Amino acid sequence: MFPYFIHRNITAPLRRSVGSFFIETGMSILNIKDSTVPPVRYDFVGGSDFKATGFEFLRYFIEFGGLRPDHHVLDIGSGIGRMAIPLTNFLKNGQYDGIEIVPRGVHWCQEHITSKFPHFRFHLADIYNKSYNPKGTCRASEYCFPFEDHSFDFIFLTSVFTHMITEDVVNYITQISRVVKKSGRLLSTWFLINGESQTLIGRHPEALQIRFPLAAHPKIYTVNVRNPEDAIGFDETFVRSAFSNNGLKIVEPIRYGSWCRRDDYTSYQDIIVCEKS
Repeated sequence: MFPYFIHRNITAPLRRSVGSFFIETGMSILNIKDSTVPPVRYDFVGGSDFKATGFEFLRYFIEFGGLRPDHHVLDIGSGIGRMAIPLTNFLKNGQYDGIEIVPRGVHWCQEHITSKFPHFRFHLADIYNKSYNPKGTCRASEYCFPFEDHSFDFIFLTSVFTHMITEDVVNYITQISRVVKKSGRLLSTWFLINGESQTLIGRHPEALQIRFPLAAHPKIYTVNVRNPEDAIGFDETFVRSAFSNNGLKIVEPIRYGSWCRRDDYTSYQDIIVCEKS
């Protein structure tokens, strides 16, 4: 728990800060500009390669989710545009809406993406979060997506449910079921706790140690009981029931990730695709 806490809250932010200084200084000296990528110092969505991750998931959206160029897409947790930027070249006849709780992410995307692609819209979800939006006025468990019923063909969340507690996840799934069209699809990523992942976590100390249960929130586990939202895993049976109870049928197979040190995996987190029945 403590090594991960130190990495997430001290080492990783310091590395990103120092790294962004050298990267941006070097790009300035060499007169290299890429307007499709935000400054490194703006990136609050993790340490993975910005462009590579975006294009990795575009492939999953198409291959696993059946995404088409004419679809109306909802990106929940649009961040700083990591998923939106690759989609600008794909959604030629479609539409995109992104909701995000970090104001600077929304503002950057509006200025640099919407200005060039008017069918891409970004919305601030004024949800309270101690780290990312401390002035937020609404809780995730009470948030109502600002869209009409049955509005979207395809919805996705990447690394969002992995930082939410039970009541927040249940509300989001309920809202997703409301705004997705009949036969529309959802792609979401998780840390799923099942027999295999528990065995691997115990066997590999270097695996993400999502093994500490939270008494106040049954069916979930964390790496850090003091700040649970650092990384949260859900019991797979709970996730399956939450989807089923909201008319969302899992399109098998679940594509499990490498986070717990699997040898056979698709991405880092576990990927679930659902279809609205």
